[in-house]
Amino acid sequence: MERRPGVPRLLREINDRAALELLLDSGPLTRGQIGELTGLSKVTASQTLARLEGRGLVEVAGELVGGRGPNAALYGIIPSSAYVAGLDVGPEFVTTAIADIRGEIVSEVKVAPNGHGDPVALVHSAVVKACRSAKVALSKLRAVVIGTPGVVDPRTGDVQFSFDLPGWHEGIHEALARDLRRDITIENDVNLAAVAERTLGAARGADDFVLLWVDRGIGLGVVLGGRLHRGRSGSAGEIGYLPVPGVPLAKDVRAVPGRLPSLAGGLQSLVSAEAVAELAGAYGFAGESAAGCVADAVEAGERGEPLLDEIAGRLALGVASVCVVLDPGLVVLAGEISQAGGGALTSRIEQAVARICPVRPQVVPSEVGGNPVLRGAVLAALEQAREEIFSS
Repeated sequence: MERRPGVPRLLREINDRAALELLLDSGPLTRGQIGELTGLSKVTASQTLARLEGRGLVEVAGELVGGRGPNAALYGIIPSSAYVAGLDVGPEFVTTAIADIRGEIVSEVKVAPNGHGDPVALVHSAVVKACRSAKVALSKLRAVVIGTPGVVDPRTGDVQFSFDLPGWHEGIHEALARDLRRDITIENDVNLAAVAERTLGAARGADDFVLLWVDRGIGLGVVLGGRLHRGRSGSAGEIGYLPVPGVPLAKDVRAVPGRLPSLAGGLQSLVSAEAVAELAGAYGFAGESAAGCVADAVEAGERGEPLLDEIAGRLALGVASVCVVLDPGLVVLAGEISQAGGGALTSRIEQAVARICPVRPQVVPSEVGGNPVLRGAVLAALEQAREEIFSS
């Protein structure tokens, strides 16, 4: 049988990728361990490690002591071989994290727009400051992922509209890529929170789940078959527009040049931070924020139960509507208001959904600490950077 040219090269690429993935997942390993876990022979494992060392991706990171014979060298990924940037862009702050190729955060910087409406200048400043804090050259970034509120068109990568970020519009994606001199990705912030939840949180290993984000606004991240479902235009999960009983329909919902769509009416009018704070006041809770009111209600015990029941009933309308269409099995609650309610709120939502919906999903609070949008942006950037390294 005639051997096809390129097969040896393909095999080398497969072996290199297998070794890199193993070292990223498991940490430093000996040549023998790499061979055993990948199925490579000792000779092939040695050749693979030599190639990866030559590419500046792998180095001897120590020795394995205690075995028979001489100590075996431990090989590990060189952390500084590549870096990524993840950003969480909001109306008040832009938070940037720089991570090495292993996923270790080496710097995190928060900057305020201070009235600066130019997204390109704002992102450039945030990334440069984070790189400077990490002592990492901008040229070392292999991937940049930016999380923003609003609808991101998966076909163009541009923000179609965002209530909180009116300066973000069509053409920003290309302008940012040109300014930073590299490919960049803009992703909906709630989608990135769902990425973090599936990797690090309550949805670990779940192929089908939804993440309900309840904060200043409300959003939904949808994961089906292990993949984010964005919809044709990127509008999947814009649950704030959902028609629900007892409130007017959302009107004037189409974005047109010079005017953002309205979100008066629909589910948003029942469970936004503004609506929750107003509701809490009616029940005698007047904290500095909606999340603070919910936390006070949980702390108040029996006195706070009516407020929690009312919030859960409102959120159950959205959860039930999603579940009869998607039947995800698992619903994760995230965002400041959800986190403030914790298990007291999620258990009530689960019970309320069961009363009005034939589908009975498990409803759980998020387990991702810190800033889940930022964590998701870093994870998405790492996936891109690693894929580039694996295939190069």
